[in-house]
Amino acid sequence: MGFLRIRTTVDERPGRLASLAAALADKGGNILGLSVQSDVDGTVDEFVTEIPAGPEAVREALEAAGGRRVQVVPATAHQLTDEPTRALLLASRLRAMPWRLPELLGELLRADDSRWVYGSDMSDLPDPTLLTVPVAPRRAIRVRRAELPFTLTEAARAASFVRLAQPPPHQPTGSERVVKLSDGTETQVRPLTQLYREAVRDLHDRCSPESRRFRYFTSMPVLPPRVFDRLCDRTRGHSLVTGYDGQVVALANLMFTPDPGIAEMAFLVEDRWQGRGLGAALARMVVAEARDLGFAEVRATLLADNTRMRRLLVSLGATLSHTEDPSMVEARLAVGVMATASPS
Repeated sequence: MGFLRIRTTVDERPGRLASLAAALADKGGNILGLSVQSDVDGTVDEFVTEIPAGPEAVREALEAAGGRRVQVVPATAHQLTDEPTRALLLASRLRAMPWRLPELLGELLRADDSRWVYGSDMSDLPDPTLLTVPVAPRRAIRVRRAELPFTLTEAARAASFVRLAQPPPHQPTGSERVVKLSDGTETQVRPLTQLYREAVRDLHDRCSPESRRFRYFTSMPVLPPRVFDRLCDRTRGHSLVTGYDGQVVALANLMFTPDPGIAEMAFLVEDRWQGRGLGAALARMVVAEARDLGFAEVRATLLADNTRMRRLLVSLGATLSHTEDPSMVEARLAVGVMATASPS
């Protein structure tokens, strides 16, 4: 007596499922699990059975009962878990660890392999045992299961599962927040919108070439309109502006990335407002927003000689690592462990 996972395509006719169940019973099989899935040319019935007959005998019996493309593979007791319960448990794990999306998607589909693919590698292949699930415009997960082709129902499940790892497409714009700096000055922080186009242009005019270089890795005197529009697009990220006396004095950006669970942050603070605690306050706001959006980690890429920003990120609990470019450093901050001490 052993466990078998059996899949067969059947025509939509009354009594067809009963015929398959009777065929399994004739072979001494006990049906422990059953699912019905839609596919391109009929309905796919899938059974998990405990049965003494071998795979070949089971295949012949189901074909005689009207099954098409019958596939029989060994199963384990682990596969007897109630499917809705198993999917909910995996969704809970994904919510806590979105960066493990490929691994958990593979578990959901009981796949042999699940990995990222990029760019031109994302194109669909004429192989029913491979499933490509889009995650971002140039990023997808390719899942492989050698013995059982994927059905349309499984493709829909995979797409829904991937959406759990992505931030919501739209969020409320929020309201004004007041930030009191170390010298007692109060500034107002608001979501970036198109209304601030001219004010942000003026901010760039007032910043020194070094401050702009630290932000953009080049002394960009003017922010191109297309870049400003992208920063305002709340399907691609959330940005904040800090105002004082009718001027924008700082810009903070949280940008979504193709990596589920990971966002990027960057800041531009006018020179005369640096060293007063504004950057630290904005960093905490950005990380808190990332947490509320369901991100697990925030990253920042910065120039190695940007000592002020390096010190700030370390004070928040970030870890720094070198990149392939010796002039660049990457900071990684897990939003759940952000340091709670007040910045110095």
